[in-house]
Amino acid sequence: MAKPMVVEIPHELGREEARRRIDEGTVKVRDALGRSGITINALNWTGDRLDYSVTALAQTVDGQIDVGQDIVRVEVRMPLLLSMFAQKIQKIVGKEGNNLLLTKK
Repeated sequence: MAKPMVVEIPHELGREEARRRIDEGTVKVRDALGRSGITINALNWTGDRLDYSVTALAQTVDGQIDVGQDIVRVEVRMPLLLSMFAQKIQKIVGKEGNNLLLTKK
């Protein structure tokens, strides 16, 4: 495993609303990824932490999302083979996280 990638996304929603949006977003992601051949092995909430595991092309990525009062911390652990895409993945996680947490609903 390569060094974990961490993305921190500030927000002004409060912990409950941020968690609700992330929970809602994971349902959409599960539906979208399921059609693409990517398998979500686990999505488990423990308090305000979401542990996840995803497999694609025989490579497993896992980590956790910690929801705070004003920041969401996303940690992604990926195999060395996928770590060459870490910067691209980091940009996508940051962009999609901001879209999820900063848009008005």
